[in-house]
Amino acid sequence: MRIVAVANQKGGVGKTTTAVNLAAGLVQTGKRVLLVDLDPQANASTGLGQVGNTASSIYHVLLGELPLCAVLHAVSPAGLFLAPSSPDLAGAEVEIYPRADREQHLKRALAEASGFDYVLIDCPPALNMLTINALVAANRVLIPMQCEYYALEGLTQLLNTVRRVRAQLNPHLEVDGLLRTMFDNRNRLSSEVGQELERHFPDKLYQTVIPRNIRLAEAPSFGRAALEYDPSCAGSLAYQGLAKEFLQREGPK
Repeated sequence: MRIVAVANQKGGVGKTTTAVNLAAGLVQTGKRVLLVDLDPQANASTGLGQVGNTASSIYHVLLGELPLCAVLHAVSPAGLFLAPSSPDLAGAEVEIYPRADREQHLKRALAEASGFDYVLIDCPPALNMLTINALVAANRVLIPMQCEYYALEGLTQLLNTVRRVRAQLNPHLEVDGLLRTMFDNRNRLSSEVGQELERHFPDKLYQTVIPRNIRLAEAPSFGRAALEYDPSCAGSLAYQGLAKEFLQREGPK
């Protein structure tokens, strides 16, 4: 089982869209996938049709109140499972911070997971204790980023955090890759930033590029991944390509 944190401290970069649709894309290739919604905004949960159930969520698992198996939901497509978030998760950081093992809660919880090929963790848009928990639990970190100037500054900060986590808490953590999202090839800045990424991260940059696409934005309101909502739209086709490239990079398991 490989664990991938989908992380970027900058909001609005397509992080949740990537987590949901990469998970769905991997399921379509025959993989069994667990998606952990670690964002208190719970967008991945609502985007997969799990709305309003706060009685059992990843919050209760992090605090040791419930086992992971007690909060899992089978969602569509078949083979995809969700550990949902809830607004209560916003308080988890304060509750676990005083504990000596505060960085290890998610890692300990995911040790119970079995029968999955991949676990994808949708991180909050912040470099907080929840994100640190995800990076400590993960083998890889996938970084979606919009091609704009400020994204490059945020990327440096995130990569520094990954290095510190690797040095102090998780020596097995590696950057899986950088993913260009919400890309508009009519926008000169998008192209320029994309070229900068190609120049500085030639081995880490995904060749797959996720375009701006209205169907990707519409799909969550129907509680479905875009790959199910409109499989033939440009966004869905791009995420199908991402899933294939992701598996090619992973190599034999």
